[in-house]
Amino acid sequence: MEKVTYLILGAGPAGLSIANLIKRNCPEASFLVLEKEREAGGLCRSAMVDGSPLDIGGGHFLDVRRPKVNEFLFSFMPEEEWNVYERDSRIDMGTYEIGHPFEANIWQMPEEEQVQYLKSIAVAGCNLEQPKPEKFVDWIIWKLGKKIAMEYMLPYNEKMFGGELEKLGTYWLDKLPNVSFEETLLSCLNRKPYGTQPGHARFYYPKKYGYGELWLRMAKALGDQILYHQIVTELDFAEKKVTCADGSQYFAEKIITTIPWTSIQSYVGCEESFCELVGKLKHTGTEIRYVANTLETKAHWIYVPDANKAHHRILVRRNFCDGSKGYWLETNLNRVGLINEEEFAGKDANGERLAFPNEYTYPLNTIDKPIVIKELLSYAKERGVIGLGRWGEHEHYNSDRTVERAMELMEELRA
Repeated sequence: MEKVTYLILGAGPAGLSIANLIKRNCPEASFLVLEKEREAGGLCRSAMVDGSPLDIGGGHFLDVRRPKVNEFLFSFMPEEEWNVYERDSRIDMGTYEIGHPFEANIWQMPEEEQVQYLKSIAVAGCNLEQPKPEKFVDWIIWKLGKKIAMEYMLPYNEKMFGGELEKLGTYWLDKLPNVSFEETLLSCLNRKPYGTQPGHARFYYPKKYGYGELWLRMAKALGDQILYHQIVTELDFAEKKVTCADGSQYFAEKIITTIPWTSIQSYVGCEESFCELVGKLKHTGTEIRYVANTLETKAHWIYVPDANKAHHRILVRRNFCDGSKGYWLETNLNRVGLINEEEFAGKDANGERLAFPNEYTYPLNTIDKPIVIKELLSYAKERGVIGLGRWGEHEHYNSDRTVERAMELMEELRA
């Protein structure tokens, strides 16, 4: 039961990043990474399907907007091994597709529909200077108008978050693309989008591999300092000890956890109030299902608000992964039973069923989460346990932001 300086729980983007940063910047520090799966990558893992990679945790791409992050990642997978794409994401409106974000691309609709949407946006609460609501559903209507809310945003998010909309707050919505009524009107008059571009407006994707290849290389750089098939079941704050399902135990001066707090069965040496905080954290899961058919679209991915279709997003991999075919569906686990098995068989060319369930995909931004996670992280940090990344901080971070958070934590540790 060797004691290390840093014990890192989870070998997803957060765990791999902080481990490699410690290795580079703190050569005197010992560390160990524990991973429950047989390989690293977390939600960013890939698998070979029908001769090409498929990202089994959903669509993951590397944004171009964080050069320091990309410089770090390119030290494991050089830039020349990546293609760069101009984002083409669309919304399936049934009889036609329009670009994303919705309000910046209303101009792509028939003119009579443009008029109806513009009328609705004009009388949205934010344009009438009404107070900002505190609940998610009310905020969407206040911000975008009733027509966009009812025909796109609310049904899409209802599917994505598995019917949990009434529990969501509004504090996280400022990161959505902001398009004013004036900009929406200009886009309709000039037939081009105005306003803030969404994330990943330009992005990298590997030329020859799935996105998971990057994280496999980062894991390889750690050598025997990463252990697989280690399922964390107990975290002891008093002894800085972690116990795994196979009975193995590990001690550390500091523990950095990047795994979901709710995935740990038992917390020892802490007050009952801490366990109550953990119990308040909510999340949703997804199934990624491969479909061998060809979609005639140039889109990289498509949002699907239609409540009659189980999935909420389609990733058209042949449009960003050279030489591949087929596409995959992303569906909330609560809705998998609604999938049309005849239309979306989820099989490869050999008839093998290919569906990948993920219990933990999206942290839910519930109304009380900012207070809950602040208290939880503060309590843990005072006792030498640090939360990092999408699950350690319970924030819907993309992988590039997760790496950036690891770099920020590294500066704290060095200081």
